[in-house]
Amino acid sequence: MFEAVEELIGEHADLEKQLADPAIHADQARARRLNKRYAELTPIVAAYRDWRQTGEDIETARELAADDPDFYGEIKELDARREELTDRLRLLLVPRDPSDDKDVILEIKAGEGGDESALFAGDLLRMYLRYAERQGWKTELIEATESDLGGYKDVQVAVKAKGQSEPGQGVWARLKYEGGVHRVQRVPATESQGRIHTSAAGVLVLPEAEDVDVEINPNDLRIDVYRSSGPGGQSVNTTDSAVRITHQPSGIVVSCQNEKSQLQNKEQALRILRARLLAAAQEEAEREASDARRSQVRTVDRSERVRTYNFPENRISDHRVGFKAYNLDQVLDGELDPVIQACVDADAAAKLAAAQ
Repeated sequence: MFEAVEELIGEHADLEKQLADPAIHADQARARRLNKRYAELTPIVAAYRDWRQTGEDIETARELAADDPDFYGEIKELDARREELTDRLRLLLVPRDPSDDKDVILEIKAGEGGDESALFAGDLLRMYLRYAERQGWKTELIEATESDLGGYKDVQVAVKAKGQSEPGQGVWARLKYEGGVHRVQRVPATESQGRIHTSAAGVLVLPEAEDVDVEINPNDLRIDVYRSSGPGGQSVNTTDSAVRITHQPSGIVVSCQNEKSQLQNKEQALRILRARLLAAAQEEAEREASDARRSQVRTVDRSERVRTYNFPENRISDHRVGFKAYNLDQVLDGELDPVIQACVDADAAAKLAAAQ
């Protein structure tokens, strides 16, 4: 069992030697790649060594039990530990999402429900900003279109880790499960009869692409410039600083007008475009992959309602994994980890079942 781990142990030892060489760190990009792989392999190697040591301890305890029956109790404990380590090692050996360590661009769009939906989009934005703060991540508002009564019709924010993340704790690794339609049930501020309304907002989470991830041919782009405008169409800029970029092969259109200069808006638009093209390429690859290799949680149909926020009952429900809790106020204040962990666990269980 786990014969393949021996090769990974050799690779881990080789990486350790390379990282100890000061010359390697002269090339920062290469050093980052090596560090990332080393961090991926370290928990596998540690778990395998514990698993193997526990097996040796069991054999020793059995030999001793032949002369002293008291050791039979220790054998039971070691067997249980060995079983735990076996399950952990199997899970660690399941192929990881290669984007798990990436930062993300998170977009929230108001949907059904008009002004109430825009207010809910603002609540979701605050929830993600507070969650990012709890995780020690940095956030950057890229583009926002506010509604007349508050909240957002559309808002995009970049979420970045401040350093190297532990395996499975990267920004994409945690936030990738947030994509989909989020439904809210509550009495809107504009409701005079006290009736509960249902509205929804869409969340799109994209791994942020680096230049090496997506190659964009400038000849494939149509770039239009126009004057930025605020609520009600009032001009907020006297120059053509807003930028609209159309990627003609894919038909993807990105607009940015929040920055003061045309160059800044162009850079932000290209940043979003790269992320969307990377996501499109990954989705195409997933469609071509066999069902057994796909994550049941990762490939959520974005038309499905993935989560409901019920204010009268203070309840949050994730419909994909059957998660339910009655601490909605705390979740909206950024305590998202239990909800996300339920999705992580379901995803891991699906991958483990597919790998067996």
